[in-house]
Amino acid sequence: MPENTILKVENLSISFGNNEVIHNISYQLNQNEILGIVGESGSGKSVSSLAILGLLPKKISKITSGSITYNNQDLTTLSSKALQRIRGKKIAMIFQEPMSSLNPSMVCGKQVQEILLQHTKLSKQQAKEETILLFEKVKLPNPERIYDAYPHEISGGQKQRVMIAMAIACKPDILIADEPTTALDVTVQKEIIKLLKTLQVETKMSVIFITHDLSLISEIADSVLVMYKGDIVEKGNTNTIFKNPHHIYTKALINSRPSLENRLKILPTIEDYLNNTTNNKIVTSEERKQNHKKLYSKLPLLEIINIEKEYISTSGWFSKPTKFKAVNNVSFKLYEGETLGLVGESGCGKSTLGNAILQLDRATAGSIIYKSIDITKLPNSEIKKLRKDIQIIFQDPYSSLNPRIPVGEAIMEPMKVHKLYNSDAERKEKTIEILNKVGLSEDYFNRYPHEFSGGQRQRIGIARTIALHPKLIVCDESVSALDISVQAQVLNLLNQLKEDFGFTYIFISHDLAVVKYMSDQLLVMNEGKIEELDDADVIYANPKKDYTKKLIDAIPKGL
Repeated sequence: MPENTILKVENLSISFGNNEVIHNISYQLNQNEILGIVGESGSGKSVSSLAILGLLPKKISKITSGSITYNNQDLTTLSSKALQRIRGKKIAMIFQEPMSSLNPSMVCGKQVQEILLQHTKLSKQQAKEETILLFEKVKLPNPERIYDAYPHEISGGQKQRVMIAMAIACKPDILIADEPTTALDVTVQKEIIKLLKTLQVETKMSVIFITHDLSLISEIADSVLVMYKGDIVEKGNTNTIFKNPHHIYTKALINSRPSLENRLKILPTIEDYLNNTTNNKIVTSEERKQNHKKLYSKLPLLEIINIEKEYISTSGWFSKPTKFKAVNNVSFKLYEGETLGLVGESGCGKSTLGNAILQLDRATAGSIIYKSIDITKLPNSEIKKLRKDIQIIFQDPYSSLNPRIPVGEAIMEPMKVHKLYNSDAERKEKTIEILNKVGLSEDYFNRYPHEFSGGQRQRIGIARTIALHPKLIVCDESVSALDISVQAQVLNLLNQLKEDFGFTYIFISHDLAVVKYMSDQLLVMNEGKIEELDDADVIYANPKKDYTKKLIDAIPKGL
């Protein structure tokens, strides 16, 4: 191996059963380097990285060829015991989902302390002191409190910092970060990226940073590999790949994300690039102005007046109950055919507000006027009828679909509840029409949710929502878990359905680039209150509040 190379992957192929998923890939990681590995779900980026640590599932997968060399040792030839001595100490990993990576029944400090006790000669007391120092290093507030806190008692960003503290505890030579910021707010994401970069500079460790977001890679990596269907299709210096991408797939990844400058009528997808069918028509400011003139000349479809949602928390048997306002005196109007973007960090009250509008969690005070009726005063029998008109598309389509029911039946189910159409035969016919409308074929009618990809499941969730022909749809983080190009497909679909059926959307998300692309008006929430409410383009071009500026500044911009 060259002198400054710390890890070398040569001609690596991996198979699951008879299916080869990684095809003869080669790359190297240098000392004191951050290497970005980019690609969508199924590209092989996580599988090839798990192979480095020997973490591939033993019974169903095998390395069929190639080598992974670290410090002149081929890791693929080592025993489990030998690998255990390297894992965590020399090569560490931060996983995508901190909640499922941390033990829920163990306090955070003990989980980090365990790593130190396993790989070092520190005493229990020394390991505890070192853990608190590590918590300080990863900028956790009040490290002593977090040492004694269980994972469910801290925020998502704090959980991810605990995972980083655990990964760097033994000062590893190599840190593998697998989608470490995917589910985080843009501001928290920015903090985590900054933290990783600072730690890397301080410790001189080498980092493999895995993500599906190319603009995020541009903020942290020295060099980049682009993976597609188990192959490395492009590799090189980050700057060069961004300024002058050669492979069509890399170009597609860069351009599938909504631009903050121009609003395209239809977002390009990977398929559009591969088939050379991209449509670069831009929505002009004049077209947008005319559309808004028409939208806002009518009476509002929904009017929110001084809405409040208060929760009472009791933290112990004898402690006094404390009141907490999750939504505090919020008012706005929503017009038929409009998309209102609702943004803010986790805990700002945006989902609570969405649930209050849906009457899933009723407001404590204020009025919600829908089609001139205050729905906060409706009895439960009337609320059931309202469900047909106001629907939701959830963030995680898998958990919102019954795994034991074929998707066709799942789409027909709300039709039966609301007594739409005269027979099951007619409902089935309508369901097949809707499946086609969301880009799925009738062959999928009898398949189960687990047989679909994330993007397909989201389409099924959308199909189920539109089956009732609602007037208003709340999209709650409905594209945040999707790959960039699948996200583009779903956003295009939502816009097309809006055009075809005249839907009105409340679009809730922490991804500001997506919200700007989708929205007419933008409502920025912070600590339960409205920070700013205006035309989406006006807010992005000239944010008035510091909080909004901070959110916009945190969006990964690319190079």
